Amino acid sequence: MPARTAATTRPRRARRARPAGSRGRKPQPRRARQSRRGGLVIAAIAVPVAQVAALLLGGALLAGALRGVLESDFSLRSAEPIVQPPPPILESRISGYGVEQLAHACTILAAGRDLGFDQRDQTIAVMTAMGESSLRNIDYGDWETSAVTNPDGSRTTSIGLFQQQDSWGPREARLDPYTAASVFYRAMAERVPDRAAMEPTLVAHHTQINADPYHYARYWDRAVRVVAAVSGAPLEGDRTDGIPLCPAA
Repeated sequence: MPARTAATTRPRRARRARPAGSRGRKPQPRRARQSRRGGLVIAAIAVPVAQVAALLLGGALLAGALRGVLESDFSLRSAEPIVQPPPPILESRISGYGVEQLAHACTILAAGRDLGFDQRDQTIAVMTAMGESSLRNIDYGDWETSAVTNPDGSRTTSIGLFQQQDSWGPREARLDPYTAASVFYRAMAERVPDRAAMEPTLVAHHTQINADPYHYARYWDRAVRVVAAVSGAPLEGDRTDGIPLCPAA
């Protein structure tokens, strides 16, 4: 019988050694991994929020500091005495007429006095100048302001205190207050000899040949007050401080 061969034996593989501490570790569940991720997200959000909050807090502190500085500066300024500007110098006026206009009234009165007209006639002359030019010696008239024409259609050439046209005299004479007033008085004496019994506005109308006979009526009371004031005897409520007074006769 053939001889048996010895049975071959296979060597056993050595088992891989587990690292120390790995024994008994269980795999982490999914919830644990998700909670860790959530914590990272919250931390990522919390950082910029904290930064924004810090910026807002810093801004609030800075605003409070600035407000305190401004309030302190305002309190210091308010403690300083406030210097009020001096009141404006008001021009003395009688019935709404200023110094220059009242001086023209004096000139009208002087011309009437020199020609022998009484105070009523002088007051009528002042009233007429009020209604014509507001006691201003202006070098233009109704044509320039309102395109008013004469009855024949020609342009009016009115100028001066009494708004006298070319037929009243040379331009230089009509622009001289004393001469213009003298021309008015002479015309009044010639055209209205019975004026003492007439209303002042009608006397002026017949002298000036105005379109409206009662145009001057509204100025009569003002003329009376102005004549009294510039004559040194102001009516109640008027003062002569700062206004020109007519020289005594």
